[in-house]
Amino acid sequence: MVLMAIDHVRVYSGMPAGGPEPGIFFTRWVTHFCAPAFVFLTGTGAFFYARKAGAASAKDGARALARFLVTRGLLLVLLELTLIRYCWTFNLDYAKFTLAGVIWMLGWCMILLAAFVRLRPLTIGITGLVIIAAQQVFGWLPRVLPAGSRATFGRVWEFFYPSGLKGPAGIEILYVLIPWIGVMMAGYGFGLILTTDPARRRKLCLRIGLSAIGLVVVDGILMIVVGPAYEGKLPFVFRLLNQQKYPPSQLYVLMTLGPLVALVPFAERARGWLARVLILFGRVPLFYYLLHIPLIHLVALGVNFWREGSFHQEWYDTAPFTWIEEQHRWGLPLLYGVFIIVEVILYFACRWYAGYKAGHPDKKWLRYI
Repeated sequence: MVLMAIDHVRVYSGMPAGGPEPGIFFTRWVTHFCAPAFVFLTGTGAFFYARKAGAASAKDGARALARFLVTRGLLLVLLELTLIRYCWTFNLDYAKFTLAGVIWMLGWCMILLAAFVRLRPLTIGITGLVIIAAQQVFGWLPRVLPAGSRATFGRVWEFFYPSGLKGPAGIEILYVLIPWIGVMMAGYGFGLILTTDPARRRKLCLRIGLSAIGLVVVDGILMIVVGPAYEGKLPFVFRLLNQQKYPPSQLYVLMTLGPLVALVPFAERARGWLARVLILFGRVPLFYYLLHIPLIHLVALGVNFWREGSFHQEWYDTAPFTWIEEQHRWGLPLLYGVFIIVEVILYFACRWYAGYKAGHPDKKWLRYI
């Protein structure tokens, strides 16, 4: 969540999403871990929700989890299309720009996961891994259709996986559902590992995480060495780390989830003020998300007025798809300075809300935000 805020400050700064300059490249690269972690751990959270709700019987747990996933998922989709879309852009011209972003994807993946929760967690996890590994198959499926029906089919299918067809008009699809639903299902299966004893859990997490990292290094190097000639400006190491995110390739998923899984045993033992801050943010994740975008947007307008004498709201009419001329972009020191200010404000806001939420267990709607 904290890393995510860096990327969203970058959006409003006008800084490009990567490039050959190390500071800019790693400012973008480090945020690649955000979406995979959100989706994977949403699946893991669903696994433990089912266990808690199914204390009496597994059937009751599956039913309660499915109900929660559908209602929560629909809420996220609605928020993406309304409040979140407005906070990104500060305009109501939905005909000009509408976004199917990460919260949209999370919501629909939760709804899809609800259809599988009656299966064994191991079955769900393995199915998720197969979807990730074989994701390109979903791009080929429309080719078997008669040519006359592909256009109609594409308006829906482009939400699932890019296939070269024309998608729906008036909406930018940033996050497709495949292979993200596979990542969420794999996270659900990962819950089985977290229920083992600490020594075995640590061993399994390290083996899985380090193996994933090793595959990225070996396969990534082979693809660079034997692949087509490269004419860009990225150094070799940057090319290895610059895996495809939209849609996320197999190497991208391994690159981001490998370190996450390997670090789980160490995160369990984290102590100190930083751990307490991160735990606080993790207690109210949706509140943090809903607040951080308008906060960054407002701070960006203030920075623009300070630097330019104008708010330049027009730069953000289609945020996060922004393009700002180079002479108006912020430098990295200002970008990170704004990020720190935003995080401090978010800390105090989240501390208040976490306290309010804990003090009002009778308000059932609070569990959704």
